[in-house]
Amino acid sequence: MRLALFDLDNTLLGGDSDHAWGDYLCARGILDGVAYKARNDAFYQDYLAGQLDITDYLNFSLEILGRSEMAQLEQWHREFMRDCVEPIILSKGEALLAEHRAAGDKLLVITATNRFVTAPIVARLGVDTLLATECEMHNGRYTGRTTDVPCFREGKVTRLNRWLQETGFNLDDSCFYSDSMNDLPLLEQVTRPVAVDPDANLRDEAQKRGWPVISLR
Repeated sequence: MRLALFDLDNTLLGGDSDHAWGDYLCARGILDGVAYKARNDAFYQDYLAGQLDITDYLNFSLEILGRSEMAQLEQWHREFMRDCVEPIILSKGEALLAEHRAAGDKLLVITATNRFVTAPIVARLGVDTLLATECEMHNGRYTGRTTDVPCFREGKVTRLNRWLQETGFNLDDSCFYSDSMNDLPLLEQVTRPVAVDPDANLRDEAQKRGWPVISLR
């Protein structure tokens, strides 16, 4: 069975779920709409520029999980899905997933965004397997810290290789769809790398290497 790997944010979604989650919490008055939003925006610009300090960002973004009850977080996430995620689910992205599903491929979403934010989104897209940045839990609630290797840049390769060893899948005739130059380490590992609505750096790299460039917008 061939593997079809997908980035999530700005690939299958017409936006960034991690950044949108912070904006949602600010808009609801749950987090400071000025100070938090400014830092969230700055981290996002660092990400786009390929300069994100993933540890600093995770310490910042996961703190809200550590100080909130699970029931409250789940309620917020349901509203976030309805108000922020549904409008940016790309119909062409869903069609691409359906095409690979019909071909009998194994679908896997691999994303730097944390599992709390992304698991319901990936379930909504009908994909069973998710590799994401993990949120530490203790006694049934989040601690506000991350655990395991962040699923970011080279960390995506590390996490995927471990999953391959655990499951027996391999990257023979595999494909990976991504928008971001941050995913270059993983794009280089698969048989068929595909740039999706890519950032300027990935677009240049894809053209240089002869990789397909597509749009799902």
